Amino acid sequence: MITKRIIPCLDVKDGRVVKGVNFLGLADVSSPIKLAEYYSKSGADELVFYDITASSDGRALFTDILTEVARTIFIPLTVGGGINTIDDFDRVLKCGADKVSVNSGAIKNPELIREAAMKYGNQCVVISVDIKRVNGEFRVFAKGGREDTGMEAISWIKKCVSLGAGEVVVNSIDTDGVKKGFDVEMLRAVCDAVNVPVIASGGAGCVDDFIDLFKKIPTIDAGLAASVFHFGEIEIKDLKKELAKNDITVRL
Repeated sequence: MITKRIIPCLDVKDGRVVKGVNFLGLADVSSPIKLAEYYSKSGADELVFYDITASSDGRALFTDILTEVARTIFIPLTVGGGINTIDDFDRVLKCGADKVSVNSGAIKNPELIREAAMKYGNQCVVISVDIKRVNGEFRVFAKGGREDTGMEAISWIKKCVSLGAGEVVVNSIDTDGVKKGFDVEMLRAVCDAVNVPVIASGGAGCVDDFIDLFKKIPTIDAGLAASVFHFGEIEIKDLKKELAKNDITVRL
């Protein structure tokens, strides 16, 4: 049985961790360095760091904070935000990231995935996809969920994996920050379409939501969340104990 991963996400804006609902209404949470250290010590399997306004602001990712975060933690770190070129991959990896997450940059230039996979290996390239239902279709959104690309999400994800993406983060805009559970329908469709690790993001509100996720979609690799961890509503060690009690394999 594959070990399921629990991954906190740091959405960073202007050097601070923030959290919103449906990608809107951002509220200040904490210092990314302090939070990263806390999660590294409290049982998180990995950490995701998104500079959430780098793409929409048309600037490079904040490397000084990232370097400090990478130095502070002892778990794998995935970093995204403003990744548009191979040079961006290189810069982020040199700051201490283990994997690089690309979203808007891949939409603008899908060949970036192939180039990065060839240079750094598939395991280093994570495609992050912000998905929202539009007229019953799973649609890809860009620029932090603000722009409808018109692309159908499942076919886009399949294309990204064929180009060399080694992991997929599925961000459901419909369930983001709502705390009513993961978007099981959407996630199942993605897992059925690709044979690389899939990470569920958006909607976790309680321990049972994680249990439901792993029970209903046995092929899903990881559950990612932000506010429920940031605000202490779920402690990762407690979550993992409950998952283990429910015969879900986790690293305790």
